[in-house]
Amino acid sequence: MKWQGRERSSNVEDRRSQGGGGLGGSRGGFGMPGGGMRIPTGRAGGGLGLVGIVVVVGIMLLLGMNPLDMLTGGGSTTTTSSQQYAPPPSSAGQDELADFVGVVVKDTETLWTEVFQQNNLSYVPPKVVLFTDATQSACGVAQSASGPFYCPNDKKVYIDLSFYDQLRRQFGAPGDFAQAYVIAHEIGHAVQDQTGVLPEFNRARATMSQEEQNAYSVRVELQADCYAGVWANYVKQQNYLEQGDVEEAINAANAIGDDTLTRGQVSERNFTHGTSAQRMASLKKGMDSGDVGQCTL
Repeated sequence: MKWQGRERSSNVEDRRSQGGGGLGGSRGGFGMPGGGMRIPTGRAGGGLGLVGIVVVVGIMLLLGMNPLDMLTGGGSTTTTSSQQYAPPPSSAGQDELADFVGVVVKDTETLWTEVFQQNNLSYVPPKVVLFTDATQSACGVAQSASGPFYCPNDKKVYIDLSFYDQLRRQFGAPGDFAQAYVIAHEIGHAVQDQTGVLPEFNRARATMSQEEQNAYSVRVELQADCYAGVWANYVKQQNYLEQGDVEEAINAANAIGDDTLTRGQVSERNFTHGTSAQRMASLKKGMDSGDVGQCTL
């Protein structure tokens, strides 16, 4: 991805120096299940995204825990694991990654501001918090083991940049566009929050069985993947893509499907993010169309 020297977002909150001390053309209309230009209402409260699933959701499913608590802001992200996490890159590498994140976030702001304006709405860019090891969020303590996630309670995306090293080394999803996809997916949750999808899920889930909640969660996550694909289409139109970028994002989507992460040890009715095939298909739908109206629940 061509990003060096480009404008960075001012909505990046850098808490890395705190360490653990932080504790304490037209792109169409938003797709509705029944079609039309109206804002979608119907699903999940914001949650763990794209890569949070990589580290946390598979573990939670295997342990019989409920990942939806994180999706809806109702639980803490203090999940622990016996897995060994790769050490963060050098400070120089981290600074470069921080600049990269700032550029990607700026691109999402440009895209979603345009799309919201086309629907007579105003987009409010979420803050993206960079942290090291752990920091406090309104959804509980954000830890490296959580993976990146969107917190609907404070409207912020949280990411420890060391996750990207794990994405490359442990999950076999290298490349800067794989990293960009992670960010774009989490921003997709912020879009869902502002368009009513996440608040509606919080309201509706009280009357749902666990299996129904899980199925609804999958639809929300796949919509966020589709939104990430719309962003990728926008980047392509701006001539920022490089050879192999699309393949990097598709590979990342494949690596973090529920079936791939849980290695067949969890029933599909317990999935909360979607299979690898579903995630790749949703991402590709957004990439190919560039139309948020295709990203129905």
